[in-house]
Amino acid sequence: MPQTGRSSEHGTGAAVAAPWSVPVRRADVPETGRHFDLAADAAVRAAIARLAGVVEVPQLAASFDVTLQARGGLRVQGQVSAIVTQTCVITVEPIDNAIEEPVDLVFMPPSAAARSAPIGGEATEVEVPAEDEPELLLGDTLDLGVIATEFLMLGIDPYPRKPDAVFEAPATPDNPGRPFAALAALKDSAGKKKHEGDT
Repeated sequence: MPQTGRSSEHGTGAAVAAPWSVPVRRADVPETGRHFDLAADAAVRAAIARLAGVVEVPQLAASFDVTLQARGGLRVQGQVSAIVTQTCVITVEPIDNAIEEPVDLVFMPPSAAARSAPIGGEATEVEVPAEDEPELLLGDTLDLGVIATEFLMLGIDPYPRKPDAVFEAPATPDNPGRPFAALAALKDSAGKKKHEGDT
């Protein structure tokens, strides 16, 4: 499960300057779960492009199924789909990349997400792999827009390049086997001048 960070506000419902916000309260999710088909508008996509440092986000959509979990938790499963316009690192030309990121996150209140549990009357520490740890749900609201934005950014290629782009190394000196030839020539010239002065 991709890590979105324990300090993330996507499950808090707090007032955060997020480009895309689609808050969902646990009380609004029925026992059978709730399905969401989301599509970001032009203003939201432009704000996310600035945040992600890309040229443009022509398309951004998300499909989520939100279900109830025990002890006050919520589970979000689905996929984030997008087209992102970036700059090729070789040709410096615009390139469109498709992003498909699966999402499967469990959100639990802080009390329910604790790692220790009483066994035999004593509190015993239980080690949980980091990828299996639930996200924190502060309050009773999570934000599907923030989740979609985070997974979009996870899927962005940091070094985009066109399929046919070929990197050409800069021209090398005629004699690459003697990288210090110029220094040697300078020393020879200085030595000759000194010898001429001595004579």
